[in-house]
Amino acid sequence: MLVRPDEKMPIARLLTFLEQGERLANECAKAQAALAPDFGSRRFLLSQARQEAAHALVFQGAITWLAPRHLGDAPFLPALEEYRRLLNDALVRQDLLETFLAEQVILEGLGEAILTRIEAGLAKRAAPFGRLRRILLQQEEAHHGFGRRMLERAMADGRINTQTLRRCAQDYLALTDQMVLTLSGLFESIAEDPTAWANDVRKFLPEWLNQPGHEAISCQPSATVGPEQLKAEY
Repeated sequence: MLVRPDEKMPIARLLTFLEQGERLANECAKAQAALAPDFGSRRFLLSQARQEAAHALVFQGAITWLAPRHLGDAPFLPALEEYRRLLNDALVRQDLLETFLAEQVILEGLGEAILTRIEAGLAKRAAPFGRLRRILLQQEEAHHGFGRRMLERAMADGRINTQTLRRCAQDYLALTDQMVLTLSGLFESIAEDPTAWANDVRKFLPEWLNQPGHEAISCQPSATVGPEQLKAEY
């Protein structure tokens, strides 16, 4: 095992941040399932909620393996709490499309970007549980893909457009940048560039969200989309 003693604490604290994100995703997916209008999407979201809870336990186990004395030593991230507040506001408004954008597309994209980089580092250091880590990453990819399909179907149906989604995404993306930069000291302590990690998040976003010049499918005004308007595809 090639994790150096001076790397254990910063990696454990990064995993603690991911654990917090998984718990937020678990809470959100359960709330989304209660709002979802059809059996297929409810089933997927309830499955996601179970998987997110399991992921949080996996991260706890990895933290215990790396630095047991730092278990529960979570970095204070005001940006994550503000992200939680915005997401909860969207759930209260029953705006499922905004929650899919914020949780499955952006937050899962952030998690996927960080996990991909961490996986490369852990594999290089011969860390244990490689198969379990790969399964976890595959599940994150599935959650991300589900959110993208929900939004792409809504755009094709004319219920929302790319301008509205980009405008809505701005605050969430700014907060993900703040989260990564707040953790910059941890990244630097394991010889990683925090700016590169923040930029990685954009690579996991769909093209229609990343490219302002892309024409919208619909130019209808923005509106809150409740569960009765959402026909899910999974």
